[in-house]
Amino acid sequence: KGSAREVVETCGITFSILSTPEASRAVFEGEDGTLAGVSDGKFIIDCATLAESDMKRMEGQVNDKGGQFLEAPVSGSKGPAHGGSLIFLCAGSESIYKDTIVQSGLDAMGKATHFFGEEVGHGTRAKLVVNSLMGTMMAAFSESLSLAQSVGLDGSKMLEVIGQGAVQSPMYALKGPKMLKGDHSPNFPLQHAHKDMKLAVDMAKEAGVEYAVTEGAEELFREAREDADLNVAEEDFSAVFKSICKKS
Repeated sequence: KGSAREVVETCGITFSILSTPEASRAVFEGEDGTLAGVSDGKFIIDCATLAESDMKRMEGQVNDKGGQFLEAPVSGSKGPAHGGSLIFLCAGSESIYKDTIVQSGLDAMGKATHFFGEEVGHGTRAKLVVNSLMGTMMAAFSESLSLAQSVGLDGSKMLEVIGQGAVQSPMYALKGPKMLKGDHSPNFPLQHAHKDMKLAVDMAKEAGVEYAVTEGAEELFREAREDADLNVAEEDFSAVFKSICKKS
């Protein structure tokens, strides 16, 4: 099909995922965009990580045209997407969520699906909690590796030690060796990780929740993203390590 509108007009169920709120809105609200194709009975499932207000706006627009809306942001990056092992964090129309065809699609793309209720926004909240924790873990891991190397410890040996203790993590085991080699080939681009962390920090402020550790990590990612000399915005989010090492 030549446009998002044509896809939605042709299909009863449409899954969508785009990288940023700006890209999502452009495709959703464009002249030949997703919304233009919505009519009675259409199911729209948006899997992007956006602000809660974005998801609520899209839900209202879809409902106004007779369609139904489910938010389903995903936990997982390129590898899980290729392997069909994403985790879907859903909220919105329960009839969409329980639809057998929708469930078969979610099962094909993911290893787990969670439903957070019929209020759109709760899936996004869950995703921002997960991604802000992941970014904070990466920032702390990067600082620890930088410190280890700066005081004369062997980075590979420290990865072995970390992997044997209570702080072991699949993310550390996967990313650590690549980080020491300077390999930051993108699975989850740093600029997108920072976008999610900023959204989470804003959510915490609105909720009146203490989030100082994550705020510090978000600042590290922002500095890395904006460093024109490093130019790591499109590299993997592990490239925050390069920024931390540069300042050390």
